[in-house]
Amino acid sequence: MKLLQRFFLIALLPYLGFSQDIICSLEDKNAFATKIEAIQELKENEIGAVMVAVGKTFLATPYVAKTLEIGETEALVINLQGLDCTTFVENVLAFSLMHGQDKKAFNDFVSLLETIRYKDGKLAGYASRLHYFSEWIADNANKGIIQDMTAEIGGRSIRKEIDFMSAHRELYPFLKNAENYDKIKASEAFLNRKPICVLPQENIESQEHLIQSGDIIALTTSIKGLDITHTGIATREADGRIHLLHASTGSKKVEVSTLPLAEYLKKIKHNTGIMVARVIL
Repeated sequence: MKLLQRFFLIALLPYLGFSQDIICSLEDKNAFATKIEAIQELKENEIGAVMVAVGKTFLATPYVAKTLEIGETEALVINLQGLDCTTFVENVLAFSLMHGQDKKAFNDFVSLLETIRYKDGKLAGYASRLHYFSEWIADNANKGIIQDMTAEIGGRSIRKEIDFMSAHRELYPFLKNAENYDKIKASEAFLNRKPICVLPQENIESQEHLIQSGDIIALTTSIKGLDITHTGIATREADGRIHLLHASTGSKKVEVSTLPLAEYLKKIKHNTGIMVARVIL
């Protein structure tokens, strides 16, 4: 309830032209305007460089878990002041696409965020959100926003039963609703009919030269029922190595990993490798 009180609800606003509810604080609306001004100053034009530059404008932003779990029904949450690993990537991608398309309006940002976050680009309840990140990659690839590069850089197909959300229903307040639960079960069944491609952890360093700055990195896991535990953005730093720009659960803020990605992942319990997606315009 306290979290909800930090937000005002924009419902069916005709000037935005959206039919879904939007949750956004006045502070975040102002933060959007500030971010747009900063992005207009960027010199980068290549989309990978733009992703990194936009991502670094979020450095030191606090890590906050479950920022999308607000209210009684699913709404499009806009929160630029507290990010988890997925919302960090989503916001960076939305602002980067706006930069590439020379868009500056708030309603353009809202539209892009909805397109990125939801199945087929449309908010249609809790189960329409792309909860599993392997599905997030596949869905956004189908939209023509990104390309799954994992196979091209040496990844291999695996099959794994994905059912973490339904198996741990108590962790997800929206799954108390039977309809939401049944729809998530159906989404999991759909995911389980398809393999995913993973670059194994032990092969990342040898294939690192094929990863580009701005690529989206998703950390795969051996945890039962789960595909991805964390995500961020690849950035080639001054040492010539790929590092991870991410909303860190360790430092509780957006940062660039001190260690190169290959070494960083060796310290992550249950990590098995990565998926890699590249933004396309």
